[in-house]
Amino acid sequence: MATEYSSRRFLTIAVVPWGDQWKKMRRVVTCEIVSASKLHSLLENRTEEADNLVRFIYNQCKSNGGDNSTASAVVNLRLAMRQYSGNVIRKMIFNRRYFGEGRKDGGPGYEEEEHVESLFTVLKHLYSFILSDYIPWLRSFDLEGHEKTVRKAMKIVNDYQDPLIDERVQEWREGKRTESEDLLDAFILAKDSNGKRALSIEEIKAQCAELMLATVDNPSNAVEWAMAEMINQPEILLKAVEEIDAVVGKERLVQEADIPKLNYVKACAREGFRLHPIAPFNLPHVSTADATVAGYFIPKGSHVLLSRYGLGRNPKVWDDPLKFNPERHLKDGSMCVGLTETDLRFISFSTGRRGCMGVALGTAMTVMLLARLLQGFNWRVPPNEANIDLSEAKDDLFMAKPLHALGQPRLPAHLYPAN
Repeated sequence: MATEYSSRRFLTIAVVPWGDQWKKMRRVVTCEIVSASKLHSLLENRTEEADNLVRFIYNQCKSNGGDNSTASAVVNLRLAMRQYSGNVIRKMIFNRRYFGEGRKDGGPGYEEEEHVESLFTVLKHLYSFILSDYIPWLRSFDLEGHEKTVRKAMKIVNDYQDPLIDERVQEWREGKRTESEDLLDAFILAKDSNGKRALSIEEIKAQCAELMLATVDNPSNAVEWAMAEMINQPEILLKAVEEIDAVVGKERLVQEADIPKLNYVKACAREGFRLHPIAPFNLPHVSTADATVAGYFIPKGSHVLLSRYGLGRNPKVWDDPLKFNPERHLKDGSMCVGLTETDLRFISFSTGRRGCMGVALGTAMTVMLLARLLQGFNWRVPPNEANIDLSEAKDDLFMAKPLHALGQPRLPAHLYPAN
């Protein structure tokens, strides 16, 4: 069954092309942006942000005084995780971490927090139900107020990003730049089959915004939930840490090259995706032809919604589906664990022709985020709390309360990146 995105709300976020235009944009992203060679060329950018994550948390621990054996602090892990995700894709697109001056401890400034929170506001409304998706003439009334909220949030995002894009395009026009250094340059330099510039400035801006939106939520949400579950089950956390120590040791920081060997850590991330999806449903698709799937007839033109929540918690597929149990992903000891799920027993990066093109990047970001947190620090429930509250928020599937945990450095001091 061929499918395509149907949600018209995305048109308020970015210029999303259709038909030949859609194919052109997909080709550019596939060949120029998320290709293996391009991702490898930007490895240093991602590593720098993984180092910055460790530095940010380490500085919070040291702010209370003491040496590595006694220094500790209650850390807002949601803030750290979301900013890590924002920093990685910002560094890859614009070759910069901050829009403003940032903080001396490596943390986000006001600009970075506003930028990332605006992205999450857009994503929250993108995944939400809106009546005018199904009764289009109601759109002008904006009954739920979603369009007003999304436009305001996207204006914040664009006000930060668009000037950088305009400036970079002008630099290439004036010959001030001669070599590509990031994804923005790749967008600008992309050529069509006739050797002409493939994308207009507006298309470049739309694709930069879409990359931001596609990158910040899944890794940070899955790892926040996974860390919360693991802190409540210290034996799981200890097993993941022991694997990192066995594969990497304590004399260097974990790197992307270590990911293939960190099967238990990846199983923890998979379990985060399974049990705690970013949204209850996949983005809506439309069937382009009559089809029969799993015994169900789906007429042409039908809106198709896959329940992420229902797939990951289906008791016919998963034993004890409400329990966080990474072991369920390790039944074949010889298997190299991945974060994708081609059989759609749960949804991490989707699958098929409309699956996520950035699986490699999403996997690297997710595993590095989780592995650096586990390797760099001991984590416990904050003082005066019995356990981490695993309640879901009322209007989305994020944790009801941002994850706060007591962190303490566990590596030699010289391994923590300096200010």
